[in-house]
Amino acid sequence: MIAQLTIPPMTPQEYFEWEEKQPIKYEYINGKVYAMTGGCKIFMADAKVGVSDNGPFHYPDVMVTCDSRDRTARQVVYHPCLIVEVLSPSTAYFDQGKKFRNYRRMDTLKEYILIESETMNVDCYRLNEKGKWELTTYSLEEPTINQTDLQVHFTTVDFHFPISSIYEDVVFPKDNPENS
Repeated sequence: MIAQLTIPPMTPQEYFEWEEKQPIKYEYINGKVYAMTGGCKIFMADAKVGVSDNGPFHYPDVMVTCDSRDRTARQVVYHPCLIVEVLSPSTAYFDQGKKFRNYRRMDTLKEYILIESETMNVDCYRLNEKGKWELTTYSLEEPTINQTDLQVHFTTVDFHFPISSIYEDVVFPKDNPENS
């Protein structure tokens, strides 16, 4: 969502210099500047998510926040709307259980994504309008329309992409019968 600012038109160079000093992001189109309302900030395994001020604290693989309270966050994010975890055999049980229970305590979290590492499967847990978590599974083991690549949709940030893009350059274990 964008809103045009009422400032005089500027050159691209003026825009770059001006935007560096602004607390939020702005787009530049034909000399005009537009504020990015509801802009999101993405963290990849370099910041902790805090369930509360007293913890617990976890390192998700990816998290997105669109909350202004996290605008200056560097080490701990408290208000994510989307969290992504890549499952491995050693972490799957914890990520699907206790960690997800912890994450559900955050009132800003709307989507929790679990990406399997040994099969092409993505589980998207989404909070519905009744406050209940619903599961949507994307898996290439299921038939797809016209045999095209299955499109995954992260609804919180309205991001669509083919499931194969997650698994690009991934070599699956040969002893897994699902990958034969």
